[in-house]
Amino acid sequence: MTSPNLNGTYFIQQVSDMTGLSKQVIRKWEERYHVVQPKRLDNGYRIYRDADINTLLSVKSLSEQGHSISRAVQLTKERAALFDTVPASTQSIQEPPVLNDYVFQLLEKGTHCNELELHLILQDAYHAFGLSDFLTSVVIPFLNKVGSKWSKHEWDAYQESVSSLVVRDFLVQIRRNFRYKEDAPLIVGACLPYEQHEIPLHILLLQFMMKGWKTILIGASPAPGSIESLIKKLKPEKVVLSATTTIPFDTDPNLLKSLDQFAVEHPQIDFYLGGTGALDYTKNKTFCAINVTNSFEETLIK
Repeated sequence: MTSPNLNGTYFIQQVSDMTGLSKQVIRKWEERYHVVQPKRLDNGYRIYRDADINTLLSVKSLSEQGHSISRAVQLTKERAALFDTVPASTQSIQEPPVLNDYVFQLLEKGTHCNELELHLILQDAYHAFGLSDFLTSVVIPFLNKVGSKWSKHEWDAYQESVSSLVVRDFLVQIRRNFRYKEDAPLIVGACLPYEQHEIPLHILLLQFMMKGWKTILIGASPAPGSIESLIKKLKPEKVVLSATTTIPFDTDPNLLKSLDQFAVEHPQIDFYLGGTGALDYTKNKTFCAINVTNSFEETLIK
């Protein structure tokens, strides 16, 4: 079934693909708990809006935290009413992020591993938002949902891999075509040896490029010693090392000690280390020259 010819509206199968809820569960929540009230076409098909999908995702999230469905519905409605009356700058309740139409479309196409449609949606979103908002409002929320769906076994490894690779390839294309000044300062972003996840670095380096930096990426699982070799050759002002997993440290227990010593020998360069795996591994560890950060964005302002 294809999407109706109405912007920002979806059929129930599409909503099921986006939320991970079965069509039966969606209908049950509508009829028993009045979670959402979709409009109907003349042929009887339900039509859902972006707000309906965000409501369903909120109820789902709360139910996964242990609330009954009726209580999750009540909390969702109370929060929606509160957020309608409280200025955004004073809102402190931790509400699930509101997703937009492009993210919903990406989730639908990702469910079916449709690479071409994923690319076209990313392209449309990029032109609609501009690079900065595209990253924060589309790419990051979508990747967070992809990771969540995979960890909850709503998506299999192939769905996760296809969606992530399409995003990665699109970000690579943007970086390759991004124009910068020849005398721009240089930052090197590098996955640690044995680390496969490079998308966080693509996002970070694009953020640096928007601020006038020239960037070089050392991608997934570089050979041991290649980071040091390239840094000696390029002499960047900053180096960002990334590890989403602890695999690099488990594989080579001396890796960080060696890199820290290398950083000591190059005091003119700022070295940063981040990523979930790096933060887990470096708890209660100190370094001479490498700055461990829980937010790569901090490096943008240092």
